[in-house]
Parts: sequence; C-alpha cells; structure tokens
Amino acid sequence: MIPVFQSLDIPRIRAQFPILDRQVHGRPLVYLDNAATTQTPISVLDAMDRYYRESNANIHRGVHQLSQEATNAYEHARTLAQTLLNAKEDAEVIFTKGCTESINLVAATWGRKLTPDDTILLSTMEHHANIVPWQMTSAKVVPIPIFDNGEIDLDAYRALLKVHRVKLVGIVHVSNSLGTVNPVREIIRLAHEAGAIVLVDGAQSAPHTPIDVRDIDADFYTVSGHKLYGPTGVGLLYGKRALLEAMPVYQGGGDMIRTVSFERTTFAEIPGKFEAGTPNIAGAIGLGAAISWLASLGSGVDLRSQVVASLEAIDGHERSLARLAEAQLGDISGVRLVGTAKDKAGIVSFTMDQAHPHDIGTILDASGVAVRAGHHCCMPLMRRLGVSATARASFAVYSSSGEVEALVRAVGKVAEVFA
Repeated sequence: MIPVFQSLDIPRIRAQFPILDRQVHGRPLVYLDNAATTQTPISVLDAMDRYYRESNANIHRGVHQLSQEATNAYEHARTLAQTLLNAKEDAEVIFTKGCTESINLVAATWGRKLTPDDTILLSTMEHHANIVPWQMTSAKVVPIPIFDNGEIDLDAYRALLKVHRVKLVGIVHVSNSLGTVNPVREIIRLAHEAGAIVLVDGAQSAPHTPIDVRDIDADFYTVSGHKLYGPTGVGLLYGKRALLEAMPVYQGGGDMIRTVSFERTTFAEIPGKFEAGTPNIAGAIGLGAAISWLASLGSGVDLRSQVVASLEAIDGHERSLARLAEAQLGDISGVRLVGTAKDKAGIVSFTMDQAHPHDIGTILDASGVAVRAGHHCCMPLMRRLGVSATARASFAVYSSSGEVEALVRAVGKVAEVFA
C-alpha cells in the first residue's frame, strides 16, 4: 500500500468547498478533473462577493472612496501574485485572462520581431495554447522530442539548440495530460547559453508546487486563476522587467496610456502598459484571495514561506494519491497507464483495451466520478504516443484516498461492462 500524505487536514479543507457536498446522478460527487479547473473555496467566493457588495467601482481613475478601495484591493492582489512567484517586483506581474492570453500577449508583442529565419522550440507535450500563438508569428516552430514515458529528450534538445537559430523555447512546467514535471531549470539554462529566452507554461505547476521564477531564471511564466482555486477569466503573466519594457503594447485603450493626442500617444509604465481597459477587477481580487487561502494552509514567518510550505504539502499529498491510483488501476485488466515519467505530479492518464476514453468518462460520470476524457488540448502529443485520447484523473488539495477508491471501483465497472 502506498501511504497517503497526512500533513493536511483534508476533511477541514473539503468543508471549505461547498460544491463537494453535491450529488451527481444520485451519487456523491468525486471531482477528479482538477487539471481542467479546480473548485473554489468559500473565502474566495466571499472576497469577490464583498467587492461587488461594498466596493464596486473602477480602478486607478477615481478619487472617491470606492475607487480607492477597489484599486487597493486590485493592486494588493498583484503583490500577492508577486509573492506566489517570488518575482523581483510586482511591476513584473501582469493580469491577463489566463495562460492562453498570457502566451498570446508575448507572441503578439515580443514575437512581432521574429522572422522566417528564426526558430521557436516547443516540447511535444505542449498544450495547444503554447503552440498555436507561436504558429501565428513569422518564425518556424520545431518540436522537442520526448521519450515513450513522457520525458523530454534533453540530448535531442541540446542538438536542436545548436542547429537552429532559436529565439525562444516554450516549455510546460507540468504536463496537463501526462503529469510529467519537466526539468525547467536545466532547460532554461541551456536555452540561455544558446542565446534564447524561455516562456514557461505554469498552468499545472503553480497550484501544486512552489514556484520561484528567479531561481529557475524564467524569462516569462504564466498562471491561470481557475486552476489555482480562483475564478475563471483571470491569470498572470510574469516577465523580466527588461523584456516587458522593450515589448510593444498589446492592446490600446484606457489605463495603458500616459498621454493621448491625435498626433501622438505615449504609454504607461509596466504593468499598466499591458492592461488596457477595465480589467477583471473581481477576478483579480478573487485570485489574490485564492493565494491567501493557499498560504493559510502552511506555516512560516512570512507569506512567502507559508505559500512554499503549503504547496510542498499539497504536492506531496497529490502525488501520493496519484501513485496510489496508478498502483490500483494497474491491477485492472486492460488498463494501460499513459505517461510514466520518473518525476510526476498528481495526474493519472490511462486507456483501456475494451473501452474508448469517452465511454470510460460517461460510465464514471454515472457513478458520480468526474474525470476528463479526450486529447486534453494536446493533439500532437496524442499522435506521438499513438493514442487518440486518454481518460485523465487529476488531483487537488481536497482530494482524498476515498475518492481514489471510488475511481478504481468505477473503472472496474467499465471493465465489467466491456468484458
């Protein structure tokens, strides 16, 4: 038996998520689709509700009390995001709609100078959001090979850096479809030695493991709020100051300008330069509240140490559940695990000889077990692995060993149905 990490008070944590009390098809909900979207704790819901009830006003432009309160809450959320990522300064943190917009922002601004002679290297396991925006630039996109177990082929990566005029490397920190934890520090070091910069997709890492953008020396790093126990429609782009200052503006409008005339417009300093128009104020406040909630699960002398302690505990808890699930699913006839890297996060992808992943997902749903079935926005990866789709169970801080048992029972029923 694989031990389950016990340093977190899981029943107390689960009690803070109202949706986990509901039933689906007459069964208690077993929510294992956390790589797509995590659920939201009461404290985050309350923070957004409080903004709309008490301080609903636009930011940065008003001298009245409500505007000042909203501005302070919005900018405090930015400071919390800086702490989460350990950025050097909060001006290096830009609010976006999520990882997809963050990557598009970089591709549309920094990427504007790319030419057909330039190359962008992307791992074969990238989410479509870290492929398509780069295909919309003038550069050619070249995949970095992976091994059958879902790990990056570092020797092949080194070779590509030597034979191509590489301007940027895009790498997912944790694969959303396989759970592979990529060696981003080494990947970044090699890219920098070759004169390239690196954008790290942190959608699956930021909610599950401590992030230190200065330690790994990332040039850009992206975060999605709805995968971090926060609301949808909000996220983060971290960028080194020098890069952000050199990039042209992304969108034009209010709040991103210094002066406007019909003859000439000058732009605001970062981060305002990239935050045109009225932002998702409630979403940013909710994301800040989610970071504060995460920090409350850990102990430490300051907020950063609390965040690190909390995420270390979450990472251990989720990994232990995933390894438990892998061990028990492996005992079911016809189940094949997809993605067996040595360093894996709390994600388990699998196929069954008897059933298509969509059938697996449908039958599991009838038992109240929510998993994701499909290509997980990773069609190139699916082709590389020789599968059309997988079923994916992904864990979060509120996941329990009892939910692993429910998952295994439900997959056993699939095997019986298709026997």
